[in-house]
Formats: sequence, C-alpha cells, structure tokens
Amino acid sequence: MEEAAQSGGFFISSLLYLCNMYIQQLYTGCLSEAAYYIESNGEAAIIDPIRDIDEYMNLLSSRGATLKYIFETHFHADFVSGHLELSKATGAPIVFGPETETSYPVTIARDGQVFPIGACTLKVLHTPGHTLESCSYLLQKENGEPHAVFTGDTLFVGDVGRPDLSSGNLSSDELAALLYQSLEEKIKTLPDDVIVYPAHGPGSACGKNIGPKTESTIGEEKAENYALKAENKEAFIKAVTEGLLAPPDYFMLNAKINKEGYEQLHAIREKGLTPITAEALHTWIQNERKLVMLDTRPANQFEEGFVPGAIFIGLEGRFAEWAGSLLPYDTDMILITEPGKEEEAVIRLARVGFSRMIGCLQGGYDAWVKAGYEKDLLITIEPDELMMDLPFDEHLLVLDVRKAAEYDGGHLEEAENLPLDLMKDPGTMAMIEDTDNVYVYCAGGYRSMIACSLLKKEGIHNIRNIAGGYKAISQLEN
Repeated sequence: MEEAAQSGGFFISSLLYLCNMYIQQLYTGCLSEAAYYIESNGEAAIIDPIRDIDEYMNLLSSRGATLKYIFETHFHADFVSGHLELSKATGAPIVFGPETETSYPVTIARDGQVFPIGACTLKVLHTPGHTLESCSYLLQKENGEPHAVFTGDTLFVGDVGRPDLSSGNLSSDELAALLYQSLEEKIKTLPDDVIVYPAHGPGSACGKNIGPKTESTIGEEKAENYALKAENKEAFIKAVTEGLLAPPDYFMLNAKINKEGYEQLHAIREKGLTPITAEALHTWIQNERKLVMLDTRPANQFEEGFVPGAIFIGLEGRFAEWAGSLLPYDTDMILITEPGKEEEAVIRLARVGFSRMIGCLQGGYDAWVKAGYEKDLLITIEPDELMMDLPFDEHLLVLDVRKAAEYDGGHLEEAENLPLDLMKDPGTMAMIEDTDNVYVYCAGGYRSMIACSLLKKEGIHNIRNIAGGYKAISQLEN
C-alpha cells in the first residue's frame, strides 16, 4: 500500500533451488520492482537490474559465480536500469529483444534465440505490446522443460503492462492489440505450471491494478487475471485501456535515459554527498538562487520544523516515485536528511533519473536551527477537530489529495479533490483564497504532508494536516 513504509533497498522475495539451477528475486519495495538472479554451474544471468548494482556484485562474489549475461525485458520507464553499470563492472554483454535501438553497444536477440547459462537455457520470447521491444525470457531446465518465464512488463500478477506508454507511432489501441497477440501466442501457450516472474508488484504505475503477489503461475493467471480472460481481442483492448491514469511525467525521461545512456552513479553520488553548510544555504536562499530543497526526514520531524521553502518527501514512503512525479529534473537540489541517510536519499533519487543533487545540508536541520535562521512548521490535527470546525467555519476548505479513483470510492462530503500528482503545477492551487482555512488529508498521512509542504512553498500558510487521513476520518463517520 502507498501509505505504508517502503524499504529503499532490496529484500529477497523468493529463493528457488533446483538441480543445477538457482533463482533469486531481488525486490526493491519503494519502486515495486523485481530484478532476477539466475545461476547454473557457476554461470549467472541478471534480468532487469536497477541502477545501484552493489547487491548484484555482492551476490556474484558470495556465490563465486561469473556473470555471463545481463538481460533487459524492455526500456524501463519507471526507473533507471543498472545494465550499463553492471556491464562495465563485469564485462557481461547486455541483451535486449528484437526491434531495440540504443545509443550504446548491446546484443539484439532474435525471437526464439536461446542463451545457455550453465546447464539451463533462457529462450527469448518477443512479446511486444507494452513497448515494441518488450520481450519475455523462458527459463528451461537441462532437459529443455520450461520452468519459469520472466515477463517484464508484459504480464503481471493479476494485470498486464499498460499499452499507453507510446512506442513508435502506434496508438494505445494498436499496442494493446500487439499485447493481446503476444499473450495469446507466447505466454498463454506455456504449460500451466510454469512460474511467472514479473518485473513489478503492487503499487507500480506500470499496470492498472497489479495484484498483491510478486510471482504466480501461468495456470493461475489464466484463471484469475482479468486481461487473460478477455473473450476476444476487442474485449481485451477495451479492458486494458479503460480507466488508465496518466503515467507520471518522469516515465518518458527514464525511458529516454535507458535508451541513450547515463552518467555513472559514482559521480552522482560524489556530487550529491557534498556537504553544504547552513550559512551557504542561507546565502543562496537570500540571493534567490534557484534550488529545490528536499527534506527527506520522517513526517513527524518535518512538521515540527523545517527550512522555509523546503519540500517534504519522506524516505519512509514511495519516495523516488513521488520525487519523480513532483520535482523538476533541470534544477539543482539540496538534500536535508536525517544523519546517516544522505547516501540513501541520493541513490534513491538517482534510481529515477535525478542527477542534479549538489549536496546535503551539513549537520541536517539541526545545523540550520543552531545557526539561528528562520524556520517554518506545520500543524497536524486529529480528525475530530476537523469535524468540530466544519459546521462553524465559513472559510474552511478541505482538500482530499488522493487519486480520483480513491476519492470516488468514498470521501468526506465537504472535501474537494486535488490529487497530489497535479500539485506539481502551482496553478492548481490558484483556487485557494488567502482567507481560506485549509485542511488536507490523504489515505493515511504521507501524501497529505507532501501536499502541505507544496502549499507552504507557494505561500499558503493557514494549513492543517489531518492525522491518519481518510481512514481515521471514516472511522469517525461510522
């Protein structure tokens, strides 16, 4: 769930040992992204790595394996891939599916081409539809029996990849038609017991409503996935294109980065970790230097005090996704973090293509306070206080910053819907009058705190954040 804490690092979602075969899913919670490590007889392959590659290098070292191939299922739009970093570190070639064009050397595989990894093989299945170059990789045992398929964004648990991330000159309907054909001819024809390993789990914007699990089987998906149960192509196209929310703005940028190449992570890390004194930051603010000040501390710390003009996006939530959705990529950024969290913040921003982090506030927010500079704060109230104010305050304005579908599913009667992702444009706040007493809620509190910081940055200061969000409000209503 979006409001729940999300880890910025990897965790092992699944391990599978078979005769002459080892498979490990490496899941990054804040991106809902799954990379895969496959090994047989000392040879390994990695599918869809993210940008920071230390975990993969450590795994290769601990298992004494040699990386033979790096496979990409497509040009990812929601994160910057680690294929270039990993190839430079290991010498392993990068493999893409048919119809791929890049600005750097790669191996373009043929549909049906087989790549040996120890005693097993990976077979390329060209499955266009999410994008034109999208492919899946079928893992076959030593005897050639299909064991698992790594579907990228072609097939998820309970969903399929969205076909509206334009590829070439094709429309969403045309891409959806290709996706239907790919699923019918390449995926649904696999044995029911073949394991499905997708590139994303719940919360990812790469699908409409991805299920709660991060793996499945062909049989389970044929029985339960709404898209695979469509009666015909026309029904499929309608099912997968209706109700799609607009993709985050940063998706196109990330896809472009993955196609054309990028700056090495170590250079971004070094620049982003540069200490910036409170005095230097204050001088820059006074001189109106164009900066994004991003405060990544926990919400309860931010509300008690922050540098005026700072935007809150806490590391405890879907940090990178909201940063990519709300912050400009062409502006220098200063980070304000908890002590020891500086590197995590830099890396997680780099995962979604940010490269203009120029340093971190040395000593964090405490250094700003000790230097005696002005600070700002936010007020959080309990839902019952809002309910008491509603009948008597004629200037009261309640903002529900959840997605439109969440709002439609139930909301406070007096609330107006202003989805958080739309607040990237300050013009969306023009409806707020100086005399308004603004109360803000989301589902649980994470997004509303971000929204309050954006309102503050635009000079709107009479704000109250509602603790516990709509979940707490609805409990009072009941």
